[in-house]
Amino acid sequence: MLHHHRAKFPALANKIYFNYGGQGPMPQGAMDAITQTQAHIQEIGPFGAEAYGWISPQMQATREAIASTLNVPTDTITLTGNVTIGCNIGMWGIDWQAGDHLLLSDCEHPGVIATAQEISRRFAIEVSTCPLMATLNEGDPVTIIAESLRPNTRLVILSHVLWNTGQVLPIDKITEICRNNNSLLLVDAAQSVGVLPLNLTESGVDFYAFTGHKWLCGPAGVGALYVRPQTREMLQPTFIGLDGVITNNQAQPINWQPDGRRYEVSTLATPLYVGLREAIAVHNQWGTAEERYQKICRNSEYLWQKLTALTNVKCLKNSPPQSGLVAFQLANNQPSSKLVQFLESQKILTRTIANPNCVRVSVHYLTLESEIDQLIAAIEIFSHL
Repeated sequence: MLHHHRAKFPALANKIYFNYGGQGPMPQGAMDAITQTQAHIQEIGPFGAEAYGWISPQMQATREAIASTLNVPTDTITLTGNVTIGCNIGMWGIDWQAGDHLLLSDCEHPGVIATAQEISRRFAIEVSTCPLMATLNEGDPVTIIAESLRPNTRLVILSHVLWNTGQVLPIDKITEICRNNNSLLLVDAAQSVGVLPLNLTESGVDFYAFTGHKWLCGPAGVGALYVRPQTREMLQPTFIGLDGVITNNQAQPINWQPDGRRYEVSTLATPLYVGLREAIAVHNQWGTAEERYQKICRNSEYLWQKLTALTNVKCLKNSPPQSGLVAFQLANNQPSSKLVQFLESQKILTRTIANPNCVRVSVHYLTLESEIDQLIAAIEIFSHL
């Protein structure tokens, strides 16, 4: 059944792919949906009553597919281009005051760190970092975060799945301690959407930013931001455009849209969002979010066990990861880049991570055990070169 399903993803036919955490391969149906949508828009428009009458329900259907994936109401969804845009909306939309505090973990993406630094420079806020990398194998990240909060902490920014080590943070518990401190929580969900079964309504998280081009295997350039309804009025729009405002009969803006659209601009790439919707549908054809996650965890455990049996390899995590990211280091401080280059010469695609210096392997529910076996064999060959 999986082999038949994998045939829907052309990129998997000629390589062994372990870079879903960077960009997932698109299913043929998503690629077809993009071209067919573009052709249809050009046929009936692209600008006119008929075109916009057709486009509007297409975009709404994509919002509904995203909302269903996150288990949230559709009106909480803002369509964006990627994770970074969603994080920027959440970070810049707060009414910062000099002396406010923003808390990051030490495992956040450079794009988020750079944004925090610029907000600090412009608004004279304090930015500090809590040491979550050290909790990968021992210690409690919730306790670390609680100890790092201050009375003036306005915003906490964390990844649900840490992009460098694959650690899964208990977002529901972290949400609780943030709320008790009157701090907002923004989650970078680049490595969690399409991996973890999610119910953001239950979690209580304030902002959840993700992209469609990684684990969901959609096209690059599409993503979304969830904003908790109770938090919406506290977050002002960062990017402002026609789609985000209500206008009067003189076409003058008089208010923000009452839902997630208030954070959007205009001229969204409809074909790409239709492609994302089709990619989500293809995954759902194979199994539920929980079934897909269990398969990812089985693949991660299989890979982790194989890696730990190698004498020249040390996995960062001392137990099987609960996500699709498995990171390891080579013995004797050998540069990870050399192994990644060798693997790519064998048509096995992985990637390096700078901090900590390691090789990161992304396993999906689409991954075969035989592919993992080939990866292990290639690492063994490399160790003897």
